[in-house]
Amino acid sequence: MASKAKAGTAFDAPFKIRLNKVLTTKVFWLKVLIHLGALLPLVNLYYLALTDRLSADPVEAVIHFTGIGALNLLMITLLVSPLSKYTRQSFLMKTRRLLGLYAFAYALLHLLNFLFFEVQFDIALFVGEIFKRPYITVGMAAFIILLSLALTSFDKVKRRMGKSWQKLHNLTYLAVPLAGIHFYWSVKSEIIEPGIYLVLILVLLSLRRDKFRRWFKR
Repeated sequence: MASKAKAGTAFDAPFKIRLNKVLTTKVFWLKVLIHLGALLPLVNLYYLALTDRLSADPVEAVIHFTGIGALNLLMITLLVSPLSKYTRQSFLMKTRRLLGLYAFAYALLHLLNFLFFEVQFDIALFVGEIFKRPYITVGMAAFIILLSLALTSFDKVKRRMGKSWQKLHNLTYLAVPLAGIHFYWSVKSEIIEPGIYLVLILVLLSLRRDKFRRWFKR
């Protein structure tokens, strides 16, 4: 009986090693795809802008593209956990931090482009715009959340923060709808696209309804 148990353990060990290698390979290549999917569009965007082949209003195009990119990446980040749960592909969870950091990078570029082209880095003017224009107010609120999440995304910081780390990173569920509202309020005429985004955000949040219920029961 003992020999059978040992044989089973000996058989399981190589299998687990192979399984871990497969999962590691999946994660590696998935992260490669994420890097390419996030970086190549930016390279193409700025190449077209610098060569004056982007659009009639390249500034607006760059600001819009980086903003939409940030929102798309935030929504994908929000999708990872339920997708991992329903498909039973736990390795997907290892991509959340990378996706979140790219979402922040796009949001940072979105803000920097606005500061540079729209207000020429006039901080006083920008602060005034934050209080004057609601869409900028909610956009900055979302950006501050993303900034705090990016700064605390490292493993060392996570260990030091303990349980408070998860509480802070739950603010993702606030940042995403704020970003969607920012998009909706920022458009002047076309509301169909931002409206679709808001509906999709509500669907994504509804996938985490069990988690929200646990919060309210505490």
